[in-house]
Amino acid sequence: MAYAEVDKIAKLITTADRGIERAIDEEPQVRELYQTDPRVKELLDNACVVEGLARHASTHAAGIVIANKHLAEYLPLYKGKHDETVTQYDMKMIEKIGLIKIDFLGLETLTLMDTIVKLLKLDGIEIDISRLPLDDKKTYELLSSGNTSGVFQLESRGMRDLLTKLKPSQFDDIMPLIALYRPGPLKSGMVDEFIKRRSNPALVTYETPKLEEILHDTYGVIIYQEQIMKIASVLAGFSMKDADALRKAMSKKIPEQLERYKQQFVDGAVANDVPKDVAEKIYDVIQRFGEYGFNKSHSTAYGYIAYQTAYLKAHYPTHYFAAMLTTEVGDTDKLVKYVGECRESGIEILPPDVNMSLSDFTIVDSKIRYGLSGVRNVGEAAIESIIQAREEAGGFKSFIHFCSVIDSRKVNKKVIESLAMAGCFDSLGLNRAQILYLAQEMLDKLTKRDTKNNVNQGSIFGETEVAETTVSFDIPAMDELSHDEILNGEKESLGFYFSKHPLKPYETLIAELTPHDSQTLKETETSEDVSIAGIVSTLKEVTTRRGDKMAYVTLEDTKGIVEIICFPDLYGKHNYIIKSGKPLMITGSLEKTEEAGARIKAKAVSLLEALTGELLKTVKIRIHCEVIKKEELRVLKDILISVRGRSAVVLEFQLNGEKQSL
Repeated sequence: MAYAEVDKIAKLITTADRGIERAIDEEPQVRELYQTDPRVKELLDNACVVEGLARHASTHAAGIVIANKHLAEYLPLYKGKHDETVTQYDMKMIEKIGLIKIDFLGLETLTLMDTIVKLLKLDGIEIDISRLPLDDKKTYELLSSGNTSGVFQLESRGMRDLLTKLKPSQFDDIMPLIALYRPGPLKSGMVDEFIKRRSNPALVTYETPKLEEILHDTYGVIIYQEQIMKIASVLAGFSMKDADALRKAMSKKIPEQLERYKQQFVDGAVANDVPKDVAEKIYDVIQRFGEYGFNKSHSTAYGYIAYQTAYLKAHYPTHYFAAMLTTEVGDTDKLVKYVGECRESGIEILPPDVNMSLSDFTIVDSKIRYGLSGVRNVGEAAIESIIQAREEAGGFKSFIHFCSVIDSRKVNKKVIESLAMAGCFDSLGLNRAQILYLAQEMLDKLTKRDTKNNVNQGSIFGETEVAETTVSFDIPAMDELSHDEILNGEKESLGFYFSKHPLKPYETLIAELTPHDSQTLKETETSEDVSIAGIVSTLKEVTTRRGDKMAYVTLEDTKGIVEIICFPDLYGKHNYIIKSGKPLMITGSLEKTEEAGARIKAKAVSLLEALTGELLKTVKIRIHCEVIKKEELRVLKDILISVRGRSAVVLEFQLNGEKQSL
């Protein structure tokens, strides 16, 4: 049968979810074809035979099954494509027959910690990451300050705010954070309730003394699934199997099961001398919190990794950030973020250098040396070739020397240009303009040299010719690239502006105009318009169905990027300033998307330089002497002193119709 014919029959089956046999019975057109066309009858009969069969066998990405005897005594096995032993049952069936399946998941954070430990070892610092003291004051100070950028599970703005409110002082304070910071608990009010009770233990009450032992550590708030199971077991006499079934019913919100378990719970609690009305109230409470209950063992494991990363950041920030930059080298947004945080923390980032850099980011005299792997268009083979040539030559003496000893098959023109724009040759005596000019000539001569060496491997008399290693160049005198060209070259080769961001001259202005940057916008929820300053990084102009021009703009600031949508009305008026490389201030409505994160629909746009003169030149504060108090004047004075700006302040005192300015 032709594909088109089979496809036509398949489209007639609208009840496929209920089976092909049902379709034959219930779909008139399908039934007619089945009864009148032998080919269709054979097709559908064969389809009924294979319907419901597994199309193929796949292996769980991380699931490991554990038993007290050989698995073959419990279930059928087979060999996977890599000769590994695989169960023929899926995970649900494995659980039903009483076996344990554990997921061993790989975390990038574990690689990060391993990298930090290795960097520390290079500096003569030995540390056992699995035996850190859990009462380290410096770690809890870092957590309480909310300075947890890069700390596992505790990095988001909301989590940092929560940390500053809770101010953890022991490991048991970290575990609830992991469990509570999820959409369900946040919306239910559990988090606010937990914070209030922790700060004021007098607010903690228990419906029965038996609950205190179970909920004491979480201030009477049900946070963990294990607490639900223990309440059911201790108060209502549930077996652990039934308690686990109750936990599942609550997390999946299965009404009929919840009602059945409620009766079992109340009856069991009453039998344990708990008043019926109290038992019903307790069940309602655990049902409400049970929807959001989190696995305590999960919280503990994640909490411990969070503590480990916080400890490393608190005690070894330079090594921590060097490892972070190595781990996130492929994510420009995160590179920008962590380089910025390093500089804010006083950690100097040294530029990439063909004589100094390794592939990864490294530590040099308490500074971080940028790794060659962070330079775009420079692959692993090129990096290995450069490092090998450097070691064999005892370092590159000049750019000419570099050209003479590297392998031109691995270090091509694009590699040379990217290295030059990133500043990797700055220490070799030539400026970036000269190296970019020489790149093609260099490669032509190197290719010619290497070809000659490959041909002249030996003579017919068995003599081996000496390979030619040197190349020579005429180096022209050239001015260095302009400041903007240097910055744009760094942006192209590193993904961000390394030596100086174009927004640097506008720092003070931006701080006075908006509290937002690309990072805070991603964590901001507001219905009000927001403003952000940045450089136009990319611009995509499109034509609407009506023929109007609009644009999608990527705006970059010192912390990352944010997407801007400029609709036709605004773009038509301001397209002369919405250009690549322009520093702009954009105001508009904020929306969140999975693809772009934070995105702004622009309503107003201005050149930053044009706003310099538009700040308030004078602020006048009118004071009515009849009602003002001395204490209020002191407060006003403190405010004016603490938030100094560039605008003049005039105090206008009014008394009995008279005015006096100061």
